[in-house]
Amino acid sequence: MVHVFNNYESLSQAAAEIFVDLANQSIYSNGRFCVALSGGNTPRRTYEILAASPLREKIQWEAVHVFWSDERCVPLDDPRSNFLMARRSLLDHVPVQADHVHPILGDLPAALAAIHYEAALRDFFKKQNPVFDLILLGLGENAHTASLFPHTSVLDESERWVEDVYVAEQRMYRVTMTPPLINQAKEVVFLVSGAEKASALQSVLEGAYHPHDFPAQLIHSNGAHPIWLVDKAAAHKLVEETIEPA
Repeated sequence: MVHVFNNYESLSQAAAEIFVDLANQSIYSNGRFCVALSGGNTPRRTYEILAASPLREKIQWEAVHVFWSDERCVPLDDPRSNFLMARRSLLDHVPVQADHVHPILGDLPAALAAIHYEAALRDFFKKQNPVFDLILLGLGENAHTASLFPHTSVLDESERWVEDVYVAEQRMYRVTMTPPLINQAKEVVFLVSGAEKASALQSVLEGAYHPHDFPAQLIHSNGAHPIWLVDKAAAHKLVEETIEPA
């Protein structure tokens, strides 16, 4: 489903409301809400909306468990850290329990950080399937999502839940959830904003299936299409048939 919004603010508001709805449904049904947050700039405003009234008061934060879909291999207090962005914009402002926050330890060597995070996930989910209630994702200008970058070996992963990946153009190691893990989520929501994302969005949604070129095409949680929340600037190359009627 592709939903188009007039601007970044209305997109962010819609994403925050989906977060609240899914949190309440999950807590009512299962006693907890397991969410994997996205990094980058696009979700920042969504986190800020969640951290403020009135939405902050609509979630039982003590039942929320927070994870990350990917992380740069930097210390948790580095300005490039996805954890730090989420902490400053959301986690510092809501009563989530400290032991319910599960960051990727980016200050470890990349391979060790990936092993550590997969072990943490396996311990958390015990013998159950690792099913997140919600995974938030973004989209890069090269159609990457999480740290699933074009033509990297992680795109072919079929067993591991977490892998490290070296992104040559950034000269940086990153740690990412793999497609098999992401695709077990109950709901995946993409947030896409800005005209610079339009070509990538069109390729992912309307182009031929070439996931090594357009890694976001790999994401189909439980065999279903993700929810795409996009602003008009990002959506301007899409044909009308792709867009969900308002």
